[in-house]
Amino acid sequence: MTNSPAPRRPLPTSPFRTAAPAPLKQFAVGDRVSHDEYGLGRAISVEGDGEIAVLVDFGARQERITRPFAKLFRL
Repeated sequence: MTNSPAPRRPLPTSPFRTAAPAPLKQFAVGDRVSHDEYGLGRAISVEGDGEIAVLVDFGARQERITRPFAKLFRL
């Protein structure tokens, strides 16, 4: 067991505030999307309300893209 201290929470008046977490990307069936590697496509299926994985039709191929969707953007 380690005796590491608990992480400190920032004070509300601190000038060194932590950045707010980025909102989760959500996709729906029919959304037009752009992927950095595969190009333009359309979401044809989503898992977990669009928060877990998205099946995208890129024309020549279909790819299942999972969270965190770093390279996938809604148009």
